[in-house]
Amino acid sequence: MTTKRRSVGILILAFILGALLGTLLGELLGMVLPPGVVRELFLRSVSLSFGPTTLNLLILNLTLGFAFRLNFSGVIGLGVAYYLLRYFR
Repeated sequence: MTTKRRSVGILILAFILGALLGTLLGELLGMVLPPGVVRELFLRSVSLSFGPTTLNLLILNLTLGFAFRLNFSGVIGLGVAYYLLRYFR
């Protein structure tokens, strides 16, 4: 019996795509749904950001920053990505 192992890059890419598609779906549902509790659930998000940090090299200014925002449907997208990765071995 052989086990097929996935690379870490494929796993990270799958989870990022799952979160991205889930968050996009949540934002679209938030635009369509009428104001209320359900809409607020889909639009509420958690943010994590670093930066911006500026590096000045006299002839070049480089500004780096990172922001990560995930909402409820993005978490569902992560769960779907995990399920699909387990299902399609």
